[in-house]
Amino acid sequence: MSRYTPLTELHEELGAWFTDFAGWSMPVRYGSEIAEHESVRERAGLFDLSHMGEIELTGPEAGASLDHAIVGHASKIGIGRARYSMLCADDGGVLDDLVIYRLADDRYLVVANAGNAAVVAAALQDRAAGFDTSVRDTSDEWALIAVQGPAAAAIVERLTSVDLSALRYYAITTGSLTGCEVLLARTGYTGEDGFEVYCRPGDAARIWAALTEAGSSDGLIPAGLACRDTLRLEAGMPLYGHELNPEVTPFEAGLGRLVAFDKPGDFVGRTALAQRRDEGARQVLAGLASAGRRAPRSGYTVIDPAGGVVGHVTSGAPSPTLGHPIAMAYVPVGLHEPGTKLLVDIRGKREAVVVVPMPFYRRP
Repeated sequence: MSRYTPLTELHEELGAWFTDFAGWSMPVRYGSEIAEHESVRERAGLFDLSHMGEIELTGPEAGASLDHAIVGHASKIGIGRARYSMLCADDGGVLDDLVIYRLADDRYLVVANAGNAAVVAAALQDRAAGFDTSVRDTSDEWALIAVQGPAAAAIVERLTSVDLSALRYYAITTGSLTGCEVLLARTGYTGEDGFEVYCRPGDAARIWAALTEAGSSDGLIPAGLACRDTLRLEAGMPLYGHELNPEVTPFEAGLGRLVAFDKPGDFVGRTALAQRRDEGARQVLAGLASAGRRAPRSGYTVIDPAGGVVGHVTSGAPSPTLGHPIAMAYVPVGLHEPGTKLLVDIRGKREAVVVVPMPFYRRP
């Protein structure tokens, strides 16, 4: 049975189409997903992300505990700042990708993907053994609303006394938004400037309504998971279950820079990840572009010019911004260089694609 966010009734009133996503009933679109995509790129979109998981670590050794648990150097995160990182298994496989906020000297907020929240909470609890820290899954205590797009700052500014000009990218602060106490982060998953508002579930409807009204003159519209997927694809951002999974290490995904081998002490997966670093990945994530009309989709096979299967598409779609299909796929080292010509089997027909640099899109 699907779980519901505090905003489900509001989405129903807006005429949203719903889908089950990671065990949650989530709005996939409200009307045209292309219109929602274009609104985020050109103006602003409003997202309900309350399905995401939040795990809090507190105590004198919270930072050291996270240093041991994840591949990054959490104890070096400045107070009020955030860092993207990964939780890996002993063999180096990715269990989840995370955003980690340091709220105070001894308090961290770890944001996990909805489908992995329980796994992340359990792993952080297990890996905290021996450290003076408390690990608590607080997902039910938070709702999460995101405003993304070029007009996002102007919209949020009308509702808060927080100085947004001082809130840098990947930073977070406490503050008030339309009279509700919130955590306000400048981050997102669309390739645009934007803010994520962590609030109490009982305040979510009030905040959504206030943001809708404040953004009406800027063309703000509600946006669903469908356009969130094409936005993050254009921005070259990985999605767990597609680009990331337990069979992949950060090095295949092009994210080896996240692994902090120089931090003090040991961390889970260190030996396996060092071996993968030294040996080199055999397959790496590459961007593909097509001049055709049909888009490569997740699971489609990638073929070399000689006709051999060399990989599989992890994500793909027509790009509303670029006007042609794009995709990400794991291919062997040597076939990942920009300009390499490959083929994708699209329902029995081989379509030409070319390897291109990622991200596919960067905001002006």
